[in-house]
Amino acid sequence: MTIRIGILGYGNLGRGVEKAIRQQPDMELAGVFTRRNPESVQLETPGMTASPLSDLEAGTGAAANVDVLILCGGSATDLPEQTPHFADKYLVIDSFDTHAKIPEHFEAVNNAALKGEKLAMISCGWDPGLFSLNRLFGNCFLPEGADYTFWGRGVSQGHSDAIRRIEGVADAKQYTVPIEAALEAARSGENPELTTRQKHLRECYVVLEEGISPDSEEAERVRQEIVTMPNYFDEYDTTVHFISQEELNEEHSGMPHGGFVLRSGKTAGDQTCVIEYSLKLDSNPEFTSSVLVAYARALHRMYEEGKRGCITVFDVAPAYLSPLDGAELRAHML
Repeated sequence: MTIRIGILGYGNLGRGVEKAIRQQPDMELAGVFTRRNPESVQLETPGMTASPLSDLEAGTGAAANVDVLILCGGSATDLPEQTPHFADKYLVIDSFDTHAKIPEHFEAVNNAALKGEKLAMISCGWDPGLFSLNRLFGNCFLPEGADYTFWGRGVSQGHSDAIRRIEGVADAKQYTVPIEAALEAARSGENPELTTRQKHLRECYVVLEEGISPDSEEAERVRQEIVTMPNYFDEYDTTVHFISQEELNEEHSGMPHGGFVLRSGKTAGDQTCVIEYSLKLDSNPEFTSSVLVAYARALHRMYEEGKRGCITVFDVAPAYLSPLDGAELRAHML
């Protein structure tokens, strides 16, 4: 059975999903839906053109063929509105990554999906997502211990998007930087207590809108809005660099990221054990897209089996992610 994937939003993540679909033997692109003028959006899939958001609202055109809709907007303003809005009409999956607001986002999406008798999935990617699973595994296997999560050094899509939403900002990239001393302390097995500020730095490279000088009061307002932004920067030592668009394009065009999840604890026999899971990504959006596409398969399978409402990665058996059947998985991967 071929699963037909719809994409809402065609930025870095949407383009990554379009690529990732081509690697899956049981998937095809049903359509790309955009708030922009569809004629201005150039897709990579031969013969495919973008569709207006109105088609998705009405369920007409390419939207009529969508089995799973992958939402590729930002967590700051797009997904809190879009995911619950479409969850009663389609099977939807998003990468909402504002950790502090996941419970309320889940409730909103769950209510909408149940109302429409659909299945939805939120906060899917690598963190939240794969890192979440490894935190859960660590707590289950070493119930007496401590968790540590480090991100970077890399570009955070969500944080960069949040900066770009600030009035006066033309473009921006944000790097999350782990503090090496804190990482080594976590690896030591001594279970140090580390504050958020002790574990990471945040570096922001910001292009101001034309006419705003980097040493102006308006620039200082932008800087203050960044460093005090709740859930994003207020708990970190954050540095803001105002640079030109040319410098941003030349020096910060890539989208690398990665990080580490550790669980340090004791066995019942008082033996120290440290579990570590790490990722090193040349492209944050392309890897996140690959995770979303695999979980879209799981979402579709679970819906076909009768599951309704909203789920997260915690609710998905690993076998649902693979195009291989159980016998092949047991023969080659167990």
